[in-house]
Amino acid sequence: MMMQKFILEHREEDVRKLALKAAHYPDIDLTYALQQIAGWQTARKKIPSWAAVDGIVYPPHLSMEQCSSEATARYKQQVAVGLLETNTTRTADSDTASCLVDLTGGLGVDFSFMARAFGKAVYVERQEHLCKAAQGNFKLLGLNHVSVVEEDAVKYLHKMDKVCMLFLDPARRNEHGGRTYAIDNCTPDILAIREELLEKAQWVMVKLSPMLDWHKAVADLGEPYVHQIHIVAVGNECKELLVVMSKQHVSDSPTVFCVNDEMVFSYGPSIKKEAYGAETNGTSCSTTLAQQATLTATLPQQYCFLYEPHAAIMKAGCFETLQQQFSVKAIGANSHLFVSTDFIEDFPGRKFKICAISSMNKKEIKAMLSGASHGVGQVTKANITVRNFPMSVDELRKRLKLTDGGDFYLFATSVNKHTHILLLCQKLSLSTP
Repeated sequence: MMMQKFILEHREEDVRKLALKAAHYPDIDLTYALQQIAGWQTARKKIPSWAAVDGIVYPPHLSMEQCSSEATARYKQQVAVGLLETNTTRTADSDTASCLVDLTGGLGVDFSFMARAFGKAVYVERQEHLCKAAQGNFKLLGLNHVSVVEEDAVKYLHKMDKVCMLFLDPARRNEHGGRTYAIDNCTPDILAIREELLEKAQWVMVKLSPMLDWHKAVADLGEPYVHQIHIVAVGNECKELLVVMSKQHVSDSPTVFCVNDEMVFSYGPSIKKEAYGAETNGTSCSTTLAQQATLTATLPQQYCFLYEPHAAIMKAGCFETLQQQFSVKAIGANSHLFVSTDFIEDFPGRKFKICAISSMNKKEIKAMLSGASHGVGQVTKANITVRNFPMSVDELRKRLKLTDGGDFYLFATSVNKHTHILLLCQKLSLSTP
C-alpha cells in the first residue's frame, strides 16, 4: 500500500533526479518504484488506457520499448472482429469457435485488446515475471474471461486444442540482444511451426518487423495461405507488418491494407511470383510509371494539386493501383509524388496546393522564391522534401538559402533521369480549397 502511494505521488517526477534521493526513502524499494514510474510515464503516451488504471504493473524498460502501442493494438482488435464476422466454421464447442490464444504474450498489450473480441482468451508466456504481472493487470483491466499460462510457445502449441485464432509476435532479437528481421531468425521460428499453426487455428495472425518486404513475407510463409497483409503506420511512421494466414481460406493473392492512423487504403493485387523479394519493395509497376510520366514545364497550368502517399502505402509500393483508383498522375517513375487537376479530398496521404514550379535554373528559382512567379509572397523558409533527387535536404536548403519551417512546402524531385524540378506548395486541410 505504501509502495503504491509512493508511485502515485511521484510518477510525474524526473526518474533520474528521483533516483538520487534514495536516502530519503529508506522504506521504499526505490529500484522497483522507479521502474513503475518510468513504465507509467511511457504508458501515458504509448498505452493511455492502461496508464489511466492505477495499480498496473510495468516490466523493465526493454519490454516497454518492444510492446505495441495502444493504436496498433486497437487496430489488431478491429482486424480480429472482422475475421470473426467471416468465420464460417461452426463447432460443437463454443469456446473453440470463439477462442484466442496468444502464444507470445509479453506485456500483453495486444492480447488485452484482442481478447475483448473473443468469448475465451489464453495468454501464453514463458517468463515468470511477465505472467505474474499479466495476472494482476488483466484483472484490473476487467478481463475476467482470460487465463494466463506460463509455458514455452511451441510446447503449448503441441498440446493445445484447436481454436479460432492464434496470435504470435515472435521475438526479433538474437542471443546478443541485436535486432533481427528475417522470419526464420525470429523466436519462435514461424516457418518451422507454420503447418501446425494452420492446423490448430482457423486464423493465424503474425506480427512482423516493418523492415520486412511484404512480398518476401508472403513468399516465405506460403502464398496460398496468406489471407491478408496489414502494413500499419502511426503518425506516418511504419510500426508493424501483420500477416493473417488461414488454411481454410486460401486465395491466389492476399488483400493488402495500408493503414496510417484512421486512414486505410486496401487493394487486392495480382501478385507475381517473380516480384517477390525484389529490391523495388513492390514497385513492379515502375516501368509503367516511367511511360506515363511526361510532365513538362506547363505543370502549374495542367495540375493544381500534389499528393504524398502515407508511409504504409510507400511501404506497400502500390503506386499503379493508387493512380488507377484516384485518377492521379505520377510526377516521375520513382518520385512517389502524384498530381491532379481537381482536388481529391480522400487521397490517403498529405495534400498540397501547387503554388509554383521551377527547374534548377537559377533565374527560375529566384523568380519562384521572390514571389515573382506566383501570388503568395516571398519565400524565406520552407519544409523541404527530396524524392529521387540528386541532392540531400541539407544541401538543397543551403543552396536555396532557406531556413526550416513555415507554411511553404518545397518538394524536389525528378520528372525523368535528367529533368529535376522544384514544386512550391502549401498544405491543404481535408476540406476542398
